[in-house]
Amino acid sequence: MIDIKRLRENPELFKTACINKGCNVDIDLLLKLDGEVKEVRQALQAFATQKNQAGKTIAQCKDNDQRQKLLADMSTLKEEEKTATEKLETLGPKLNEMLLHVPQPPHQDCPIGADESGNVVTRQHGEIPTFDFELKDHMTLAHDLGIVDTDRGVKISGSRSYILRGDGALLHQAVLRLAHDTMVKKGFEPLTVPVMTREETFTGTGWFPEGKPQVYNITEDNLYLVGTAEVPAMSMYMDEILEEDDLPIKMVAQSNCFRREAGAAGKDTHGLYRIHQFEKVEQVVICKNDIEETNKLHEEIVGNSETVLQALDLPYQVLEICTGDMGSGKYRMYDLETYMPSRNGYCETHSASNLLDYQTRRLGIRYRDKDRKTQYCYSLNNTVAASPRILIAILELNQNEDGSINIPEVLQPYMHGKTKITKQSK
Repeated sequence: MIDIKRLRENPELFKTACINKGCNVDIDLLLKLDGEVKEVRQALQAFATQKNQAGKTIAQCKDNDQRQKLLADMSTLKEEEKTATEKLETLGPKLNEMLLHVPQPPHQDCPIGADESGNVVTRQHGEIPTFDFELKDHMTLAHDLGIVDTDRGVKISGSRSYILRGDGALLHQAVLRLAHDTMVKKGFEPLTVPVMTREETFTGTGWFPEGKPQVYNITEDNLYLVGTAEVPAMSMYMDEILEEDDLPIKMVAQSNCFRREAGAAGKDTHGLYRIHQFEKVEQVVICKNDIEETNKLHEEIVGNSETVLQALDLPYQVLEICTGDMGSGKYRMYDLETYMPSRNGYCETHSASNLLDYQTRRLGIRYRDKDRKTQYCYSLNNTVAASPRILIAILELNQNEDGSINIPEVLQPYMHGKTKITKQSK
């Protein structure tokens, strides 16, 4: 949620943000509604003052006729107050609902674009390997090796389900453990978080209302399955006031993630790229509201993910995401894309976002600065590793002509010293 005072002072900034981010919000109507709410609140304050004064006057009045007139006036005042209260109960939620859809104005250097075609590659790292034999895609490799079982996965859970078996399960866990260990060594606090959370955590982190169709709902308990550990990690500090000396708070959380992936089609639905359930190691940062500091932290969390990709010796590129592809709450956003031969290019494996106070205002996360003034924090997040999507690149780029897979050296300790995946018996 944005700062309403900032919107009042510079509505054109937010109108431009709506255009550039493709958000359909009538800023003029919102400001009109805001003015009406402000007027009603002022009227209610005036009614309270008048009632207080009238009560004192009635208590002191000795003349019975005058007292009856004052009581009649008080009754009228209460009716007017009731009408104003009912009006506020109608207008207030409408205003709050509109505010939930107002986008965060992006960083001035963000590329302007309507969709992913406007994203800009900022750098590439690593060489794409060449092969002197015909490559197999990750699903062919995995099925031949017996490390992924989609038939049985679909049998028990429906489309886009899978079972990782044997070395496939070990490789999956190895990548996650590498990511987790890397972040702990960098000083991030490890968390184990709930994956079923309340609706206010999704609204607070900006997933609702726009992203609600992608989220699984446990209706009996009014809970939702998270699509990222960012939701519970950020919500830990909901409605709390922190101390500046305790910032920044750096957290790393590994969790199961669930996404309906409504609308996904084509090559995105093949194999392990876009599935309903996966595991992810997520880094989340809460810091003071200092632009320079948050920009540095944004670069830091991108660098953390690059450290993991470089350790895996995977070629990747960093994209700056354009306004139309970055989402409503993002101030600045980078994606890391890893090369996947079967998809003929670089594909998204990480998403690093700087949201300034967009989430913290919704969640009510504040801190006391050095002058003991209460300020809203800033927040950032980024993937460290998401599996099994990252396995696509690992399997395809480390395959041998006989269909075996070389295990990246950095993962071998997590694989009990094994250096190669070969066909498994079932």
